[in-house]
Amino acid sequence: MTARLHAHQYGKAETRVVRIVRDTPRHEIRDLNVSTVLRGDFAAAYLDGDQSAVLPTDTQKNMSFVFAKTHGIASPEQFAILLGRHFVEHVEPVSGARVDVQEYAWVRAVVDGAEHDHTWVRSGQEVRTASVTVDDSGTTVIGGLRDLTVLKSTASEFRGFLRDEFTTLVDADDRVLATSLTVQWRYAGTDLDYDATYAVVRAVILSTFAAEHSLALQQTLWQMGEAVLDAVPQVVEVRIAAPNKHHFLADLSPFGLPNPGEVFFAADRPYGLIEAVVVREGAPDAGDAWIRSVGAP
Repeated sequence: MTARLHAHQYGKAETRVVRIVRDTPRHEIRDLNVSTVLRGDFAAAYLDGDQSAVLPTDTQKNMSFVFAKTHGIASPEQFAILLGRHFVEHVEPVSGARVDVQEYAWVRAVVDGAEHDHTWVRSGQEVRTASVTVDDSGTTVIGGLRDLTVLKSTASEFRGFLRDEFTTLVDADDRVLATSLTVQWRYAGTDLDYDATYAVVRAVILSTFAAEHSLALQQTLWQMGEAVLDAVPQVVEVRIAAPNKHHFLADLSPFGLPNPGEVFFAADRPYGLIEAVVVREGAPDAGDAWIRSVGAP
């Protein structure tokens, strides 16, 4: 049998980095999960066991901690850019690097009616994400979020759909619309206030979901993507994945009770999975940065 090594890459997955800033009595916290992947000519390590060109994954882990100390964490995106560029510019065998970051949110505890200076409470399921790819084509920055679970109790319908002999679903003129969003957006550049931009994108997604009357979840995804591009000129592409978290009206008729859209049971599976990519006209292509991005919908 004739075989060849078609492709390879390696890295350190899920390094938990918690950075606390103690410069003043009011401390700050950033809580990250950092994964690094290196690409280059490492074929000898696979074919011959020759590690002379391999930067250990343990070294990659250590760099995450050192950079958190020496550079701080301005934002997940900026931290990933610093790491990715260091790998490509200062580690000779490395021709490309991807750094994926998840950030876990903490909110200040309220004690005696005031925010506490050094105590926090973990905030919800939502996770902020960032993915940075550095290679000979430049630097691609992808911001995002996942597990943003939203629900609205009206202003949503689904009717007039295609039917065949297997269709049992009936038209819904007023239904509960719920989903857990995974959203990623590609930036046009690398010199941005990523924290501020993230806040704007998240706010636009939520306000669009709430304000727009939905004829279908597909339409809602288009509206959110379009709204983000309108609101943030630095974003050139938005990718959204939305599982439809179905809520079915509970049948209370056996108990002689009416149920005018008040009591539902939530079904976690099976579920519809709706996805969309919205791109700004004339935006440059991202190459394979999306394909290699962890968690890309």
